Amino acid sequence: MQHPYKHRRRRVVLSALGATATLVAAGLTTLTGTGTAEAATARQVEALDRGVVSVHTGSGNLVSWRWLGTDPDNVSFNVYRAGTKVNSTPVTGSTNYFHSGAPEQADYTVRAVVNGTEQGDSVHAIQFRAGYKDVPISPPAGGTTPDGVAYTYEANDASVGDLDGDGALDIVLKWQPTNAKDNSQSGYTGNTIVDGIKLDGTRLWRIDLGRNIRSGAHYTQFQVYDYDGDGKAEIAMKTADGTRDGTGAVIGSSSADHRNSSGYILSGPEFLTMFNGQTGKAMGTVDYVPARGTVSSWGDSYGNRVDRFLAGTAYLDGSRPSLIMARGYYTRSVIAAWDWRNGTFTRRWTFDTNSSTNSGKGFDGQGSHSLSVGDVDNDGKDEIVYGSMAVDDNGYGLWTTKTGHGDAQHLGDLDPSRTGLEYFKVSESTSQPAELYINPANGTVNWKLAACCDNGRGVAGDIWAGNDGAEVWSASDSSIRDEAGATKGREPSSVNFLSWWDGDPVRELLDGTRIDKYGTSSDTRLLTGSGVSSNNGTKATPVLSGDILGDWREEVIWRTSGNTALRIYSTPYETNTKITSLLHDPMYRTGLAWQNTAYNQPPHPSFFIGNGMPSAPRPTVYTP
Repeated sequence: MQHPYKHRRRRVVLSALGATATLVAAGLTTLTGTGTAEAATARQVEALDRGVVSVHTGSGNLVSWRWLGTDPDNVSFNVYRAGTKVNSTPVTGSTNYFHSGAPEQADYTVRAVVNGTEQGDSVHAIQFRAGYKDVPISPPAGGTTPDGVAYTYEANDASVGDLDGDGALDIVLKWQPTNAKDNSQSGYTGNTIVDGIKLDGTRLWRIDLGRNIRSGAHYTQFQVYDYDGDGKAEIAMKTADGTRDGTGAVIGSSSADHRNSSGYILSGPEFLTMFNGQTGKAMGTVDYVPARGTVSSWGDSYGNRVDRFLAGTAYLDGSRPSLIMARGYYTRSVIAAWDWRNGTFTRRWTFDTNSSTNSGKGFDGQGSHSLSVGDVDNDGKDEIVYGSMAVDDNGYGLWTTKTGHGDAQHLGDLDPSRTGLEYFKVSESTSQPAELYINPANGTVNWKLAACCDNGRGVAGDIWAGNDGAEVWSASDSSIRDEAGATKGREPSSVNFLSWWDGDPVRELLDGTRIDKYGTSSDTRLLTGSGVSSNNGTKATPVLSGDILGDWREEVIWRTSGNTALRIYSTPYETNTKITSLLHDPMYRTGLAWQNTAYNQPPHPSFFIGNGMPSAPRPTVYTP
C-alpha cells in the first residue's frame, strides 16, 4: 500500500470528481497527480479546535491557528478582532496573520472559508502578551525519606492530550522530587506525582504513584493518547501497591512498602494502569509485562538494569493507536504492545529478546535511552525502532545492526532525495561506531564513524539552508554532516533539542532555556526564556516542546524557576509556509507522546520539513 504521507505523490482535490473529492476533504482517499483515486488507511487523530494564539510584539500581534487534517485542501481563513474582520482578502498561503498596531489585549477569532462560504467563529485566541503564557501550577507538599532526607518538588516532563473532549489540548505534568535518582544511584526518593491541568491552570486531578514507584528519568514513562477513540485522551503508566488515582482510590495494598535499605524496589507486584483523562480514575489495571523475575538476570544484582523502562504509542494496525510498554535495553529487552478498547486491556503481542524466536540473533543489548515510532518499511503500519534494532508492527524482530546501546536517536524523513524514512543514532560503547546513519527499512548502515568514546549526544535536523536535507552532528564530532556522511561545516553551539521557531522551514537549535539560529560562522540568539529553568540536569531539556498551539511551528514549555507556573512560548515570527497542524501527522503526534521517555528527544514528522521542501502533504486521518 502506498504510504499515505509520502510527499513525492501530490495530493489534490478536484471538484469535478464529485464524491471522490468529498472523500479527499474528509481524509479518506488519496489522489495521485493523475487524478486517480487510491485507497489509503485513515488514522485516528484528535478532534481539535483551531488552537488560535495571539503573540504580542512591539508592533502588533501575530495571530496564528491550526490547519486541521480534516480541513479541505483549499480552505482559506478570515481573521476577526472583536467581531470585525481585519484582513482585506482571505488568508490562503499560510495560517498566520500579523495585525499591525494592535494592542496586546486584542481579542481574535478565525473563521474558515470553504468553497466560498465563511464558517462560524473559532475559539478565542489565547493571548501571549509578553511573548509567553503562564499556566499556574501547584507543587505537591514535600516530605522526608525514611533515612531523614528532606525533599521538595520540581515540575518535570509533560505531555499533552484532550483530556475532557472539548477540542483543546490539556497538559499532563510529572512532578519529580528533588531527590529523584538515576537507576545507578542508591537512596530513597519521594513519590512521583502526576497532574492533569487545563491551559487556564485548572487542575483536573492529581495521581500519586506511591512509595513503590521510584522517582527518576527511567522509572515513569507516561503515555497520553486517545487509545479507545472516545474523543478523550487516556493516561497509561506503570503503577504499584499504594498508587492513588485521581479520585483517591488506591491500587493494590495501601500499606505495602517494598523499598529495600538502598531505596530500590526489587520485590512486590508491578502493574500497568490506564487512567481516565478527565477524572484521573484508574479504569483498568493488569500485571506489568514483563515481570521483573530474577533481578540479576537483567545484568546486575542491585537493581539498575531491571528497572529501565521505555514507552510509546504506535499505529500497529495502520489505523488506531496501541500502547507500547518496554523493559530493559542493556541486556534482555522486552516490548509489550497493548490495545485499550471498551474499557479493557488486550495484549497484542510481546517481543522478548530471550525468546526462542529471537535468542542468539543479536537483538539483546541493543536498546537506547529512548525509542522511535514510524512506518519504516512503508506498509502503512508503524514499527518500533528500539536503539540498534527494530520490531515490526506484528511483534517480530525486523532487523538489528548489533551496534549496541546509545543515548540519542532520530527517525524521520531526513533525506528528501529518497523515498522513506532515515535513522541517525549515536553509540555509548567505546567499541562501537560513534555515529550511524541507517536505512530503517532493513537496518542497512549507510555510513558510520569510527568508535571513539561514550558519545552521549546526537541530533538530526535541517538547521542550515546550505545543504539539501537534514544535517547530523554529535558530541564527539567537530562538524555537521550530510546524508552521505560528508562534512559540511562547523558544529552548532548545542547538541540537544530542535524547534521550528522562525518564519522559514529550517529548524532551530533548542538548548537549555534558549533558541538559536545556526549560522556558518556563529549562531544567532532568537529567544532567551525569562525566569525559567530547564529540566533533567545536564540534559537541559524543556518540560515539553512541539506544535501544540497556533500554526505548525513549535511551542516550548519551561517551568518557572519557582515551580509556580509552566511558561509557554510561541513564535512571534510571520511565515509564508503553510503546513497542516503537525498534531495531525500521526508520526509527529506519537513522537510528541514519547518525548518524555527516559532521555527526551524532539519529535519528527513523517515528511521532510526544511529548505527547498515541496508543498507539505496532507494527512489521511479521521477524528472519533
